[in-house]
Amino acid sequence: MHYDEILQQIGSFGFYQKRVYSMLAFPCMSVGALMFVAYVVLNTPKHRCKIPLYENDTFEVQDERHARLINFTIPPSDDPLLVYDKCQVYDVTNVTSLEGYSQLDNTRLVKCSEWVYDKSVFYDTFTSVNNIVCEDALKTSHIQMFFFVGVFAGSLISGLISDRFGRTFNTCLCFSLTFVFAVAVTFSPGFYTFATGQFFIGACAMGGFTSITIHSMEMVGPEKRLWTGMLVEIFFPIGTCFLALMAYLIRSWQWTNLAIAIPMVFYLSFWWIIPESPRWLISKSRKKEALKIIQTAAKVNSRQAPDDVSYITGTSLSSNQGNMWHVLRSPVLLRRWLILCFTWMVVSMTYYGVTMNAGNIGGNFYLNFFLMGLVEIPGVMFAMLILDRLGRRWSNAGTMIAGGVACLSTIPTALLGSPSLQPLTITLALVGKASAAAAFAIVYMFTAEILPTMVRNVGLGTCSCAARIGGMLAPYIAKSGELIGGKFGKVEPLVIFGALSVIAGLMLLLLPETLGQQLPDTIKDGEMFGRKKNKQSNIETEVASPFIESRQ
Repeated sequence: MHYDEILQQIGSFGFYQKRVYSMLAFPCMSVGALMFVAYVVLNTPKHRCKIPLYENDTFEVQDERHARLINFTIPPSDDPLLVYDKCQVYDVTNVTSLEGYSQLDNTRLVKCSEWVYDKSVFYDTFTSVNNIVCEDALKTSHIQMFFFVGVFAGSLISGLISDRFGRTFNTCLCFSLTFVFAVAVTFSPGFYTFATGQFFIGACAMGGFTSITIHSMEMVGPEKRLWTGMLVEIFFPIGTCFLALMAYLIRSWQWTNLAIAIPMVFYLSFWWIIPESPRWLISKSRKKEALKIIQTAAKVNSRQAPDDVSYITGTSLSSNQGNMWHVLRSPVLLRRWLILCFTWMVVSMTYYGVTMNAGNIGGNFYLNFFLMGLVEIPGVMFAMLILDRLGRRWSNAGTMIAGGVACLSTIPTALLGSPSLQPLTITLALVGKASAAAAFAIVYMFTAEILPTMVRNVGLGTCSCAARIGGMLAPYIAKSGELIGGKFGKVEPLVIFGALSVIAGLMLLLLPETLGQQLPDTIKDGEMFGRKKNKQSNIETEVASPFIESRQ
């Protein structure tokens, strides 16, 4: 008897599984916050050069004398949306007192080394404390890129640890280390230590999330497996909204970082309250331990439990597993795989990038950021609603194209419209984010169904790697709008995300539909898939891979 048959007997998604699933939701929220906390603490406030020799200079104008000193020493900005230059001052080499500023010839400009920052949004950020502006502005994107490199590495390594030592062990280990590194970066003295800490936070947080996703999908029946995986997507934005709330209430980067890190201490209790995955225990021949958990689940679910599990088999992968060479040798599968990889990269880039651009589109930073998280919930629910109605292909392509068009539609509202159209620009960006969240929820299922069984794991793994590349590129594209400045700079990142999303959506239409079709097993099946009418099948795709989660 297979373990899935035991799940049907004791309840495939009864009260026991729901209770465990609910507890696993909390660390998922923390990961959702951790994915964007670097964006918040690295935010670059409005700033200008500090007036030389003026000890108590502030970004806000103090009085008429202060305003005159600013005009005497700081040149006007080339950016029509800014008043003063952010990186240069008039040469005051020969001036020895503030009174001498009124006699400057105002011709020679020099780079400044000190800045003052607007404190109306943040009291301080890591960027403002360490003056990571002007020539160093891209360092903030480098740090966020390091985080996503950590996500890439952590998913690979944690999968091995999870398979060797168990899901619960890996979850507790990863979140313990995440807490340690999150606290450590709070007191980081500079760029290099902060960037290194972000790498390990990304690795450990996503490593823990990988285990949780696999754990939650292993404890439910086949008919609920992918749906529980998609529901995890809803816990992510709750964490993002929590981060927005904490940032609004605290407004200091160190305390905001600690507010996200401290709750992870409670996840150490999972060692005692979260049972190990029976499926994993069976695969390791620890069937007595698995039996105790199965009997407990049956009792809680008011079902009959088996008396013995020695005859139960876990999930055994076929010995005829394929590799990437099988995909590369097949023109049909290669074309489909390239389209899917491009889609994963674009949807990840758009998902993270649109949120990272929230502070650049105008309006209230905290409200924009909060809404960017909130709209994901209806986005994912909408994806779950249309999947079995429109099919995987049209659902995935439709959400990508809709999000892309919404992002591209910000061009006229930002460039040609008046300030009164700013709410419309923000609304279109929110539609783009909701569509990206929906597409992110769909693309995993679509990919798992379209690839043949013998290359499904390796195919999903490489697509997941492509998504991480998109995550690494997102902060640079988002930052480019800030560096360009002006009205176009506000929407330039959205234009890039939108154009790529439309292209990816159109390319998805070249792929065959998978809804109600018998899924391919061999390379030959995969090549013929979509070329002939397949019999309807209720086969549930089961993926044994460390890349089981989509939101990375």
